[in-house]
Amino acid sequence: MSSAPTDPAPAPELPLHMRRNGFDPVPDLAARREEAAPTPVVTPFGARAWLVTRYADVRALLGDAETFSNAWERPNSELSAEEAAELRRGNLLALDAPEHTRLRRMLTPEFTVRRMKRLEPRIVEIVDEHLDAMERAGAPRDLVADFALPIPSLVICELLGVPYVDRAKFQERTGVLLDTSLPERERVAADIAQREYMRELVVRAQTEPGDDLLGMLIREHGHELETSELVGIANLLLLAGHETTSNMLGLGTLALLRHPEQLALVRDDPEQVGPAVEELLRWLSIVHTGAPRVTTREVEIGGEVLPAGAMVLFALPGANRDPELVADPDVLDVTRKPAGHIGFGHGVHHCLGAPLARMEMRIAFPALLRRFPELRSATPDDEIEFRSYHFVYGLKKLDVTW
Repeated sequence: MSSAPTDPAPAPELPLHMRRNGFDPVPDLAARREEAAPTPVVTPFGARAWLVTRYADVRALLGDAETFSNAWERPNSELSAEEAAELRRGNLLALDAPEHTRLRRMLTPEFTVRRMKRLEPRIVEIVDEHLDAMERAGAPRDLVADFALPIPSLVICELLGVPYVDRAKFQERTGVLLDTSLPERERVAADIAQREYMRELVVRAQTEPGDDLLGMLIREHGHELETSELVGIANLLLLAGHETTSNMLGLGTLALLRHPEQLALVRDDPEQVGPAVEELLRWLSIVHTGAPRVTTREVEIGGEVLPAGAMVLFALPGANRDPELVADPDVLDVTRKPAGHIGFGHGVHHCLGAPLARMEMRIAFPALLRRFPELRSATPDDEIEFRSYHFVYGLKKLDVTW
């Protein structure tokens, strides 16, 4: 006799810094911010940590890489020490100086605003191609699947030299890796599988480097970089290059649809597009927190003294909604002057791909809104599903019509 199927394990409780009501952080996060002192929390990995929520404190933390180290270890991990070390190699988010400095120095020239401008014609072309396809297919369309996800995926694939035909598989692995509701063994398996895939591409490129970023790294720095480091660098750039921008495009479009007067400004006034992107980055803060930090010495934050060896998280949604940063922080106002948000982080770990992400959004948002002036959501507000358990917040899908 076969036994009855077991129910799936319930999803774990969301940590405070990942809890949202739609676009907004939960009120409890603002309440903790007003208390100033860091809040004791439990991370998605089950470790105890301190959560920093005020803008000034988060910015200071991110600016002090000596006191707040990236060299943290997952507690109770199923990985061996050797496996954990392998997964860290080349991952700039998990490294401190001097390793981080050495690797970042090689990459920085390729991500300057000037270098990114060379990609602009191709990004315009990619955006137009996807808008053409949506228009031909007719409404309704899933904006996430047909626009928000494929555009940055194709851009980063072409930039890195990753075959775009492989996108479904690497996007699936990334989705598992970033989903905190799944057991750690599943997420680690996806991480290992993704690195194995990237290793094959790196080894192939070492034999015959192309004109892409991976080929450049091999030609100019191959003598300085081990294969595992190249794998880690490429893996991080591929993940970050499509996950963050795609979720900004999807969630940002929904935000504008909910604020039609703001949408009209982005659609009709080219001068308003840049400030609008910055305001959406601040207001949405799709990355809940960066990599955890570990204190290297005793340090005081908001009146609380943390010992050396303490794990620290920082709530980017809370910090970017701090009244000390902007007036009326919970209001979306695309006419604001950029106010130094930390949606891309701050300090030595400030997002390397920020110039590329900004360019993609500055091109894609107005192009979408001008192509479909009557764009509107085809899904009732109460049926829209958010990716609540993902490290990068966003939408599961967004059906639109025009």
